Amino acid sequence: MEKLSILPQRVRAAPPGDTQRTSLARLSIILCPLPVKILPLASAAATPLPDPPTIDPMAADMQQVDRVIRQRLSSQVALINQISSYIVGAGGKRIRPRLVLLFAQALGFDGPEAHELAATVEFIHTATLLHDDVVDESSLRRGRATSNAMFGNAASVLVGDFLYSRAFQMMVSVQRPRVLEVLADATNVIAEGEVLQLMNMHDPDLSVDEYLRVIRFKTAKLFEASARLGAVLADADAAQELACATYGRALGTAFQLVDDLLDYEGSSDELGKNVGDDLREGKPTLPLLVAMQRATNEEKALIRKAIEAGEVERLPDVIAIVRRTGALDATRQAAEAEASLARDSIATLPPSNARAALLELSVRAVHRSA
Repeated sequence: MEKLSILPQRVRAAPPGDTQRTSLARLSIILCPLPVKILPLASAAATPLPDPPTIDPMAADMQQVDRVIRQRLSSQVALINQISSYIVGAGGKRIRPRLVLLFAQALGFDGPEAHELAATVEFIHTATLLHDDVVDESSLRRGRATSNAMFGNAASVLVGDFLYSRAFQMMVSVQRPRVLEVLADATNVIAEGEVLQLMNMHDPDLSVDEYLRVIRFKTAKLFEASARLGAVLADADAAQELACATYGRALGTAFQLVDDLLDYEGSSDELGKNVGDDLREGKPTLPLLVAMQRATNEEKALIRKAIEAGEVERLPDVIAIVRRTGALDATRQAAEAEASLARDSIATLPPSNARAALLELSVRAVHRSA
């Protein structure tokens, strides 16, 4: 019997404005004889993990973004204030706002519009989290109860709508048509990604390409938009904007791939959410897709049934299979390849502290436990 392994392949970057093609590293299923050997990704795997900075160089800017967030959250409706403050106050990595700021700085822009748009993308992201948790019936996020668990589904959905509409008010205030174009396109694609994911639930026959399409729509698109906004603020040319967008898409894809493997490798305490949520929700993520390609017939049947029925009680068995088949290693290698593509895409940016921070971010997005 032949087994399958996942190896990365590069594809040519899409021309500016072409939304149908992708500059991401395409992951393809390649047949190879037993035993399965996961080939090393030299450019990605050889990248050392940088020492953590003693002082966050973005601290002052992120504090300003937090001030903008608090100001823009204000509403005359008490429940909106309560739920918005609850979800935003839970913290988070704030990667998307950082991308806006870092690319703006890397390209020479330093104005208050960067903080406004950084807060805007965080509002859009927060709105998607509120809606996601309702759809997924999640009860834990960032180490505490989700808003829908605390306040109910209806209130969470409506406050998510408020955050979306407030984000559009904020993007209009910058008075740049290209900003509106980027974010309007992003929010539309994200919504399509949410529906695609819903359609793919409990489907063990999902292809890797279909799985990646959901990631690119649902997660990577806002990373891409955040990076583009920095370039737009700096009045970058089309080639520079495309390079920033390529970094954002690749980083977003790498980030989601790691999130998906951590659902079978991490701990609830570190992740701040319940391990095994993807299986409970019937999401056929890459660790499961690879494991099914490499597993025995009996193991494959077990995973298929777990996906179809959302059998989280089979999680220990599923984890054992994904580890034995090397599916977690393959998923991390795929993430490494995307992170490497992200680094390559900004090679033409002039040397700066912002560019160095972007390179470091691409490494840390993969080498993390939460």
